[in-house]
Amino acid sequence: MGAESLYRQWTKLMDSQTKSTFPSFWEKYSDAERRIYGSILEEPGRIVAGSFRELAETWKVDDIYLMGFLDGVATSLRDGLDPLDPESVTEDSAISLDIDMEKLYFNMRAAKADHLYGLPQWEAILSEERRAEIAKEQRRAGTVTKGDTPGRNDPCPCGSGRKYKKCCGSEPG
Repeated sequence: MGAESLYRQWTKLMDSQTKSTFPSFWEKYSDAERRIYGSILEEPGRIVAGSFRELAETWKVDDIYLMGFLDGVATSLRDGLDPLDPESVTEDSAISLDIDMEKLYFNMRAAKADHLYGLPQWEAILSEERRAEIAKEQRRAGTVTKGDTPGRNDPCPCGSGRKYKKCCGSEPG
């Protein structure tokens, strides 16, 4: 049996965090993320490309933290390139990331990653108005609306054929 994949190592590291170990882990990981995204946001139109090893060395991050970054950024990539399969990434893998900056900002807001969507480089990429619009879109996307409740004499939505008041809408007692 071969060595454990970088992705499995990343998920194990995440899953093994406890209340006492999480602060140290989070400090190291968020520092790595700020370094990576800071570099990417300096050249927003550039496709990030290189081997996994080269990117880890360029950004001066541990392999496991780079894997965490790749796992997180995957939902912010433009369509068209082959999707990143985290399970198959090795140190020799060729990485090519065409990042959609608006998707990235949206996803950072959704993840409540203020240490990332608050980076000063965003000011040169998205106007203040556009960032506010994206923030509003993200909040709206997270809003849950309650469906209509059937009336007392309507058929029960469970499919029993009985009236709602005599089935799922009946009060226990």
